[in-house]
Amino acid sequence: MKRLIQGAIASLALISIAVGAHSQALHANQTEGYGENKVLTFTYTQNFVCVEQPNDDLNFNGVKASKDRSETQTPICQAGDAPRINPPGATGSGKATTDPIFVLVPMFSVDNDQNANDAISCDGVIAGTACGPALGTTLIKLFGALPEAFKAAPLVYTQCPDKNSPPGTCTMHATQVDLAPVLAELGLIANPPTANVFVPSPNHSHVIPANTVNIKPEWWQVRPILVLQRTDWPSRDASSGITSTAKMNAALKAGRAIEAPSNFFLYFGSQVAGMSMPMGH
Repeated sequence: MKRLIQGAIASLALISIAVGAHSQALHANQTEGYGENKVLTFTYTQNFVCVEQPNDDLNFNGVKASKDRSETQTPICQAGDAPRINPPGATGSGKATTDPIFVLVPMFSVDNDQNANDAISCDGVIAGTACGPALGTTLIKLFGALPEAFKAAPLVYTQCPDKNSPPGTCTMHATQVDLAPVLAELGLIANPPTANVFVPSPNHSHVIPANTVNIKPEWWQVRPILVLQRTDWPSRDASSGITSTAKMNAALKAGRAIEAPSNFFLYFGSQVAGMSMPMGH
């Protein structure tokens, strides 16, 4: 009996340690992430950048950015766009110049949600952003049900927004995203698109490669991953779902997820949850 009690106490201690590791308080400029099947802490030390080059026309009005003064005054963060330069000025594909942060977007509906009112509301969103019932109606028409990505109260755990932030937001992230290019590539709207499709930043989680799990702050290129099945969605404690790039690549290969480029860059450092910030790469 004494051994059983001691064993139970030891088990409870291990559970407490595990829970503590995954429920540590985050600072206002931090989010969780995943890498190599571990929970990570990302510390953001600078604002995001959505790159637009002089010959781009990200608002689809037929005028290049270099001559369209209004176009460059508000960042256009676009899923489906692939700039040939990164924030520090390195030229070439982001896949070659910048470490990737894969942003997992839950594009499935747990409950086959047909209620447009469940979509992220219009409270505090940037003007011109689809929101509320109008957003819900459009997404249900496009995808057959309201994805967890755009619900005010998603039925899966996501790392953004954190529990203290409203839907459509995340620390040092853009709060508005243009889906027009990726929707066009999926055949859901006209290709090429003729207008932006601005939506609130979706509920999402993050995965980074194994060699960047512990790394000092740097620029990262956001690579959206549209996750199509709930079985691939990661649990908070990283015990299941896509919690490594190997698992992500398997889902992509099997057609259970879709990758898209973006012109969106974040600046943060990463460390395994509970560890101190690394001093170098």
